[in-house]
Amino acid sequence: MLWVKFYLKEYVFKFLILAIFSIFALITVFCFVPEIQNRNGASAEVAEEVIKLPILMYHGLTENSNHENKFVINVGLFESDLEYLTQNGFNTIFIRDLIDFVYNDGILPEKPIMITFDDGYRNNYFYAFPLIKKYECKMIFSPIGKCIDDYTKIQDKNIKYSHSTWPEIKEMVDSGLVEVQNHSYDMHSCKKRKGCKKVKSESKSSYEKFFKSDVLKFQEECLKNLGTAPTAFVYPFGAMCNESEELLHDLGFKVTVSCEGKINFIRKKPNSLYKLRRFIRPNKISTKKFFKKITTN
Repeated sequence: MLWVKFYLKEYVFKFLILAIFSIFALITVFCFVPEIQNRNGASAEVAEEVIKLPILMYHGLTENSNHENKFVINVGLFESDLEYLTQNGFNTIFIRDLIDFVYNDGILPEKPIMITFDDGYRNNYFYAFPLIKKYECKMIFSPIGKCIDDYTKIQDKNIKYSHSTWPEIKEMVDSGLVEVQNHSYDMHSCKKRKGCKKVKSESKSSYEKFFKSDVLKFQEECLKNLGTAPTAFVYPFGAMCNESEELLHDLGFKVTVSCEGKINFIRKKPNSLYKLRRFIRPNKISTKKFFKKITTN
């Protein structure tokens, strides 16, 4: 009987050892084989492609140091930025390049970066555009629709405060170096609301009617004067709400742009193109320090 008990104990012990080794083998198969397959490129999912994209935000340019402020920088500083980009291997891109990358398997260049100018001041046409041509860079121009209409009519060409006209914008677009995007027709005023934010007392239907009317008017003006309609909406002041994002999606905009100062990580997913973030260009920091700050952000 003692012999039988000893035999049974030894059998159970061997069974347990065998079971442990079997479990370990299964874990190895499920955990490590896919990794080996991935390294060899066999039967493995391709790693998701992620593109790091800094976006620069400019407003006004001036040659007069007395006119510099938070939103207006010296022309020489802007040229210094362009020199830095070209000398350090950055490649400027358009919004349509991003859309092509996400929706059509397009390819983005190495070290992509985006230059954006908001509001549409005439000094952008007078100062920035010649430099964009000189350095063969691309620029996204997001003017205020009503201001374009007004200054096209009155022909006030004061370089400090006036806005670009439709013929000037058409000239920039025709160069192939400037892309125009929607910055609202007349939502840049803070009299009743800030940017695209919904007023507290406003009903959803009332806001929808107001918002669509403004955005679509800008689209129509671009079609009439430039022959193309914007594919992105650049939020005035970066001010938005849940309703504005939903409506822009419904209207077919593939990209929305905010003012949050952070880097973007673009994936081949449509959602990665909404609420793109930008670094405003201050006037009290050198080009080298500015780019070091935003590229290590």
